[in-house]
Amino acid sequence: MTMRAARPAAIAMLLLGAAASSTAFAQGRPLRLIVPFPPGPGVDLIARTVSEQLSTTLGRTVVVDNRPGAGSVIGVDLAAKSPADGNTLLFTNLAYAINAAMVAKLPYDPLRDLAPVTVVATQPHMLVVNPSLPVKTVRDLVALANGRPGEITYASSGVGTGPQLVAEMFSTAVGVRMNHIPYKGANPALADVVGGHAQLMFATLVSSLPQVQAGRLRAVAVTSDKRSRHVPEVPTMIESGLPGFEAVGWFMVMAPARTPAPVMSRLQVALAEALAQPAVRDRLTGDGAEVVASRPDEARRFLEAEIQRWGTVVKSAGLRRE
Repeated sequence: MTMRAARPAAIAMLLLGAAASSTAFAQGRPLRLIVPFPPGPGVDLIARTVSEQLSTTLGRTVVVDNRPGAGSVIGVDLAAKSPADGNTLLFTNLAYAINAAMVAKLPYDPLRDLAPVTVVATQPHMLVVNPSLPVKTVRDLVALANGRPGEITYASSGVGTGPQLVAEMFSTAVGVRMNHIPYKGANPALADVVGGHAQLMFATLVSSLPQVQAGRLRAVAVTSDKRSRHVPEVPTMIESGLPGFEAVGWFMVMAPARTPAPVMSRLQVALAEALAQPAVRDRLTGDGAEVVASRPDEARRFLEAEIQRWGTVVKSAGLRRE
């Protein structure tokens, strides 16, 4: 059989496969949403907020399946190897892009084995300092760190997490050297900045805002390209003299690669409808996030840019995990 003769048959098979997958998706069986993190606050809470409304929008049950482990790699791998019929989705975050650069041997290809459905929301980090530190602006911090190289300590929620990499990105951008103190989570890290055991942190807005509002931490700058509605008085890093400095956390829904385009489109529309509901939008914005609800093609471009961005930071910081 020639290649030209085979082409119509191949197209027919693809159409049949897509139709079968679309039918399977429409049958109304429970949709599994894999969250590669443990139950509790953070990613899981946002995933559950979205999943509850998505269930209403789709008219079918959405079951959250927590599969934590290996910095989210275990749950992501499970989603990557699931059938591409739209009945299994992944709810992930910035760790997905960081792992693409930092983990030496991933069991999946981050750009080929999973396909973005939508960017759910983004959330800036906020540079916060202990009030005893004589720092009110980014310029103050750069001057202080230059005068005391290696003495200024910053906390993070762990090696290879967003807060550490944003701090590394900052150090590279301004040419200063600071001492990293990793913790097992954002709460103990912030507690030690409040207590003065570490001097600063690039924390998520939602985790650091209560401490700033209580006067236990001082906000210096946010890492988004625009000011946050929650702290409109706090300048961006760009406004503070670092052109192009943008580093946001984010949440994304993905599907196994080769999920049929009609199913991807239906999922994206349903998610956009869910995210437009006041209860969902208010919950996300209340946590310091900005709802996005992008199209699959927009989400893919965003993911590719994020993997490139954090790959550069990881390489510069010399981070690697087996």
